[in-house]
Amino acid sequence: MKKLVVLLFLAVASQSFAQIKMQGIVKDSIGAPLELANVIAINEETKGLESYAITDAKGQYVLKLGKNGKYKIQVSYIGLKSIDEIVTSLEVDINKDFTLYPDNALDAVELTYEMPVTIKGDTIVYNADSFKNGSERKLEDILEKLPGVEINADGKIEVEGNVVNKLMVNGKDFFDGDTKLATQNIPSNAVDKIQVLRNYSEVGQLSGVQNNQNNVAINIKLKEGKENFWFGDVTAGGGQAPSPNDELYLVQPKLFYYSPKYSINLIGDLNNIGEVVLTNRDVRNFGGGFRRPSANSGTNINLSTPGLGGLTNIANAQEVVTKLGAANFSYSPTKALDLSGFVVYNSSRLRTREDRFIDYVELADDPNTPFDESTSLPPDETTISRGREATNQALVKLSAAFKPNVNNQLDYDLLGRISSEEERQDLFSSVVGSTQQVEDVKPFSINQNLNYYYTLDENNIFALEAQHLLSDEDPFYNALLQNDPTNNDNGSDPTDGIDDEDAFDATAEGLGLDRDQFGYNLNQERRIKTNQLDAKVDYYNILNAKSNINLTFGTILSNQRFNSNIFQFLDDGSLFNPTPLINDGLDSNDIEYNFSDIYLGARYRLKSGKFTFTPGVSLHAYGNKNTQFGETFEDNFFRVLPEFETLVQFKKSESLTFSYRMQNSFTDVSSLAEGLVLNSFNSIQFGNAELQNALSHRVNLFYRSFNLFNYTNVVAGITYNKNIDQIRPLTNFESVITTSTFFNSQFADESVTAFGSWQRTFGKIRAGLRTNFNYSLNNQFVQGVQAVNETFTQTYRPEIRTNFREAPNLRFRYSYTVRDTDLGTNSNRFTTHAPSVRFDAYIWDALTFVTDFTFSEQDNGIAKESFKTWDATLRYRKGRDAKWEYSLRASNLLNIDGNINNNAGNISVSTTETFVQPRFVTFRLTYTL
Repeated sequence: MKKLVVLLFLAVASQSFAQIKMQGIVKDSIGAPLELANVIAINEETKGLESYAITDAKGQYVLKLGKNGKYKIQVSYIGLKSIDEIVTSLEVDINKDFTLYPDNALDAVELTYEMPVTIKGDTIVYNADSFKNGSERKLEDILEKLPGVEINADGKIEVEGNVVNKLMVNGKDFFDGDTKLATQNIPSNAVDKIQVLRNYSEVGQLSGVQNNQNNVAINIKLKEGKENFWFGDVTAGGGQAPSPNDELYLVQPKLFYYSPKYSINLIGDLNNIGEVVLTNRDVRNFGGGFRRPSANSGTNINLSTPGLGGLTNIANAQEVVTKLGAANFSYSPTKALDLSGFVVYNSSRLRTREDRFIDYVELADDPNTPFDESTSLPPDETTISRGREATNQALVKLSAAFKPNVNNQLDYDLLGRISSEEERQDLFSSVVGSTQQVEDVKPFSINQNLNYYYTLDENNIFALEAQHLLSDEDPFYNALLQNDPTNNDNGSDPTDGIDDEDAFDATAEGLGLDRDQFGYNLNQERRIKTNQLDAKVDYYNILNAKSNINLTFGTILSNQRFNSNIFQFLDDGSLFNPTPLINDGLDSNDIEYNFSDIYLGARYRLKSGKFTFTPGVSLHAYGNKNTQFGETFEDNFFRVLPEFETLVQFKKSESLTFSYRMQNSFTDVSSLAEGLVLNSFNSIQFGNAELQNALSHRVNLFYRSFNLFNYTNVVAGITYNKNIDQIRPLTNFESVITTSTFFNSQFADESVTAFGSWQRTFGKIRAGLRTNFNYSLNNQFVQGVQAVNETFTQTYRPEIRTNFREAPNLRFRYSYTVRDTDLGTNSNRFTTHAPSVRFDAYIWDALTFVTDFTFSEQDNGIAKESFKTWDATLRYRKGRDAKWEYSLRASNLLNIDGNINNNAGNISVSTTETFVQPRFVTFRLTYTL
């Protein structure tokens, strides 16, 4: 590998020394420089694209040409007549200016090559073929090679620091609300252009009166011949898995049909290899393109997300069996009416194992209290967890958009979701012993969205946005814990020579359980119903060409009902309802929580030169009322929330944004419920009916620059948050069992987050650097003692990659992370080194080889742990346009058992080993339509 790297860089260096530079200025007929003019150099011998450039604000361009060659130079600019000229290079640099004149004739030069990148207003257009080398198979393989575009760790698309939440194909929505289905399924050979739509607004009537600089969408233009024909591919494969796994299988049909009037997309996936497009959490968070009308009102009410937590990363499972079926359609029966929607069904079966060592933080004794807080801390704990997860999820969305004319637009969306999720876990704890747990939930929700936009005249625009959510969640929890009823009165003194009582006995006594049982069969039923309306009416008055005012009247009305009940099954099978000795005997919940926010808002938007100022203010009338145990707590108050934003547009592709926002945050019903709630057998909580809102101040500074003259992309930002009256838990330990309640902390929590990204292209080499810094200061309350937790995390990720058309390509990436934590009396430093290399080659117009290798080492200051991941794929296709492709794919080539992760939380420091799938080798056959 080292020899290959050296040879690659020698080849790049020799190519650089064999080049000369051609530069100059492009101007119009009166001598004014032309920004964003296109300059192309075509090799007359090979007829291939040699170099390209886009002029900067001064009209300057730079081309890299080979020595002693003959090139056709084409210069073009929208609205002006193009130039076509032959240039012969020698061994010295060339200085040459071009002047373009008005295009009054029909004999303009026909460009024989398209620019790889062009800018048209707020749209960046990438010519996909200019970035392909033949090893690409899906859309994400192209996106990763585009300057200014990245695929982040979650598989989502980022453009200039902004996450893309909307992706279209030929202008039609593609599974609106998640881009992963597109990036991992649309075949690369069907993609012609990738249009990045900056300052994107889904409602054309509002595009001129709103600040949309952080809204980015992508539209994929298909190649000619893909319309009115089915295209896509079908993959089937299998392999032999090591015992005790079954034989491996894979079936993945991905079919697409587009016509001017309608489109159909079908995606299927059935495999036990662990290759999933959407995880359970992805489906749960699939928003369907819904946006809260009150998102910018200054009010945030945190509703719990239905469903079990589950795994964030499927790669952390020992066994994965998945089924995915998805269909997306769009239909335009008339020019004024568009109908669209999708159906997604996802099923997964997971087997997991996780070993963890937990070191709980130390607390200093408070001399002002009668007891020693340091003696009541939990002992260090080692756990071994084996689990199984079974999930079935379904999503359905239907949408209609009616635009009878440019002054009217009516949108309606319906999103329904239903799921059945179950998680079984066998847990062995060095403190508690063996425990079996079962969690089960079958939630459903219906979300409806209605928007109407009306333009009265050129100066007056009205907008109505309303969203209604109806959800029902019914989680059930069961835990089986060890118990010896003969040692209930032994206490827990390790020096008395008597076998001590079981670790859970004290908690069981506090819960009021029957302790004369051979094991505790602990259960809890819960039910959470939510009914919420979020609506607003906006009025925009355009005062003049540079200013407008926006008035808003809106409301959030929320009703939540929460019921819970804790019970115990006895050894004889009978049911026992305990009366707890803690929490004043309150073990069940029956609470109704009503929240209301009625607000008036005003924003003024002014453009002055390079600046756009948008000050705003909103007046809120809040109402909170919860009723439980025959008592009602009610709180009504007013609050004024200011906001401010300034945009400085230095150039068309360079800007700086400063914003300030004050926000009120409210909790949901689960933190208000005063009865006991089992998050798990070792995490018990009860709420506080008198919780108030938290107030936050947020200041943000964001800079972006996309310079196609020197192929440099820079993004940087910094955000400061200060939370006042933050809702914080009060945590107490009984061994490793925690009991928590909530209160409004008088101590402010603060955080600072900064990030930066630099990317530069040098010929066929692209270098980049991403950095992230996060500092947080949180106040925690354990055993009645207040302590300050400080965390500072810094991450650096340099990267260099090549983008040759005919030669193999390499990508080197190095990730370095340092996390310092100060948990009161405990300080820790975690360091992670993760170098990685990716190699892909397309040779003989038939063979593709792709391999990824990552080495990860974590150092917690005491010991170093490392693991390696290595995957490889070999594909054969007889020519680029062949219908059949044969591939051999291997994952986890080194057959590692698991990976290591060190982490520091608010009350503990832990080291976790997560076991993963063994080495899998599969053979696959793909047919391309």
